[in-house]
Amino acid sequence: MAELPCGEDPEPCEPGPAGPLFVPVRPGPAGCVARLFRTAVGGRTAVAFTTEARLGAALGDTQPWIRLSAPALRALVEPLGVGDVTVDPRLAAHRVGPPPLRPGERCATAWRDRDPQTAGAPRVSGTAALVGAPTLWIG
Repeated sequence: MAELPCGEDPEPCEPGPAGPLFVPVRPGPAGCVARLFRTAVGGRTAVAFTTEARLGAALGDTQPWIRLSAPALRALVEPLGVGDVTVDPRLAAHRVGPPPLRPGERCATAWRDRDPQTAGAPRVSGTAALVGAPTLWIG
């Protein structure tokens, strides 16, 4: 049997989901704009989900979405330099805030534990903080 090139093969080289996908969007100047995300190595990618439940589990139930096929989504983001479309990603975010305390650790609740300053130095902000600044900038 002869080998068929990828374009002539009745089965696609990379099987993808059939039918329209749920694509997260955000408001834009002319309507909806597809949201772009970063991969673990920093590349940009468009994401799509096969079900509304999967989109809600990853991005929240209030995330707006539209239905697009994978080729339509790819054609939409390709002019932006985005060549990847990730279907049903498991999104992960970096931890927000301090790590949880271990048993026996003291919580830093006092302001001086979080923001040490020289004893007796007044805290100055706003216009008063800029009064001496020109002298430092000039020399």
